[in-house]
Amino acid sequence: MAWLAVITAGLLEVGFATMLKLSNNFTKIWPSIGFLVFASGSFSLLAWSLKTLPIGTAYAVWTGIGAAGTAILGMVIFKDPVSIARITAIVFIIAGVVLLNFSSSNH
Repeated sequence: MAWLAVITAGLLEVGFATMLKLSNNFTKIWPSIGFLVFASGSFSLLAWSLKTLPIGTAYAVWTGIGAAGTAILGMVIFKDPVSIARITAIVFIIAGVVLLNFSSSNH
């Protein structure tokens, strides 16, 4: 259940990063409120998952989902630049999170 919480927290991180961009430096009310909702949910689920998961692994999964998901969303929705280097970096982020997860499950 803690893994589901940290994965959901990572997805909510993508949501709060997106709302942060849409809020235009917190000058638009609804995206600003969306940011607060997504961020609160994300941090709450991460905190709850840390009761049972190793902090390094949980934090890496949370930030990895957030970083990779936000980068992908940026390329698809916000027309951020798409390049082989950016896609490779996203693959490395995901691979690093998976490797960290496997290495911590051995202990």
